[in-house]
Amino acid sequence: MSDHSFAAINKQLSLSRRMFLGSSLAAATLPAVERAEDAAPIGNLQPRQLPARSLPVPTTVSKELQAVIAAPYAPEWNALPEDAAAWKDLAAKSAESAAPAVAAIRERFGLTVEKTTMAGVPVFVITPKEIAPQNRERLLVHVHGGGYVLFPGEAGAGEGMMMAGHGKFKVVSIDYRMAPDFPYPAALDDVMDVWRVLMAAYDPRKMAIFGTSVGGALTLCATLRAKAEGLALPGAIGPGSPLADLTWSGDTIMANAFVDNALVSRRSWATGASAIYVGQQDPRDPMLSPIFGDFSGFPPAILTSGTRDLLLSDTVRTHRKLRQAGVVAELQVFEGQSHAQYLTPSLPESDEAFAEIAKFFEAHLAS
Repeated sequence: MSDHSFAAINKQLSLSRRMFLGSSLAAATLPAVERAEDAAPIGNLQPRQLPARSLPVPTTVSKELQAVIAAPYAPEWNALPEDAAAWKDLAAKSAESAAPAVAAIRERFGLTVEKTTMAGVPVFVITPKEIAPQNRERLLVHVHGGGYVLFPGEAGAGEGMMMAGHGKFKVVSIDYRMAPDFPYPAALDDVMDVWRVLMAAYDPRKMAIFGTSVGGALTLCATLRAKAEGLALPGAIGPGSPLADLTWSGDTIMANAFVDNALVSRRSWATGASAIYVGQQDPRDPMLSPIFGDFSGFPPAILTSGTRDLLLSDTVRTHRKLRQAGVVAELQVFEGQSHAQYLTPSLPESDEAFAEIAKFFEAHLAS
């Protein structure tokens, strides 16, 4: 595939991610979105009033990333599907939109992708044309993002394919059940069922679990649950920009509102989607919001975010809590990036992000 044709596919994926990862959907109970977020006093502490300003595209990132940063918010980024059928229709459209880019990733890296099931859960087994010698007995387990509602099927495996291609690892990407048909704990149950199957076939010390956004949250939740159930933990984890706090309390939820051109604000699709997943459960439950869990005994972790990411605070807070628990944890934050934009194929920054994650896994997984 030529650089020109891949660049076109890359542009299409960037659009699809803004349309379906960082665009549409807000909870039905939320008020109409305004240009500024509500900010209430805390006791006698008054919120800071900021002057209106324009935010330039930074010159400190690659030309390719500049184009992503300059992109406008997706149309109807806060529109709400009216019922379950409309949510599922949106999920189907997200898969259709991502399909050409996922195919391009597969072709770029010469990957073999096999669809199968483990414990009845659909998975995609991704094998690079050459597995690095040090990784031949290792396996990565991928949990996709999409707000617990989007990117069903192979459309959710793109990040796993990028990791397999960049890191030369074999990867299993989990196509877990999603809301609205399957709210909590269906997704986490599926991840755990696959983990149990893989534990019987691989040394857990030679496996890592990783994913971005809700994939990062599920990575953390699966580790918490494995610890609670007395199961073996993975040798390392890679929660990228994790949606770790479903109370939406982190500083950058407000500070990066409308700065992030992917998620945009807490009143975007992600809040509505996560509310459907949570249902009547307490959002502070660590199996929903892992930031409220006990990270002691966790395996080494690498976290990834960007300076414009609405979930930068979730990522930073998770990193600090891991460090406070005595866990080996690295944090990479990329200049100018909004939520999950390091998943955009062919960006120099994306290549760098995956190279760092691969290097971390190689350093911490058992040989």
